[in-house]
Amino acid sequence: MHDVSLLRLTVLTPARTLLDAGNVAWVQARLADGGGIGVYPGHAPLLAETVTAPLRYADPAGEHTVDLEAGILEIRQGSVTVLTNGLARDAGTADVDRVSADIGPDRLPDRPRSASDASEARFDRLAQALLDTLGEQADEVLGTDMDRASTENERET
Repeated sequence: MHDVSLLRLTVLTPARTLLDAGNVAWVQARLADGGGIGVYPGHAPLLAETVTAPLRYADPAGEHTVDLEAGILEIRQGSVTVLTNGLARDAGTADVDRVSADIGPDRLPDRPRSASDASEARFDRLAQALLDTLGEQADEVLGTDMDRASTENERET
């Protein structure tokens, strides 16, 4: 059973799950705004853009680093999910023993020939999928009462 005082860390690409680790004590990532973030159990929900940089985390086996391309970080209810295009090209320090078995240090995913166009298209697909998921969750959390309240407020003004 998953300990509620720990996190589940998942790193996803459009093609596969790169990492799915339970019992994670903390996660550190670099954000697009130039700062870093440390995530511990009980962290508030958050959606943020990451840059190509190492993702660090700790589990019962120790501290680990996975070098990832830029992506989207989502924090919610004891889980941290990173949507990315894959491992960074210079992933020599990547903790590949924790990454799925079909990707090793000598089999890094190839970058597309026109990296900017393909990366933007992948990022757009990932972002849209995440927004769709968040929209569904927001509807569940907010329910129709919030919709009714905003409609009534608009009528009063």
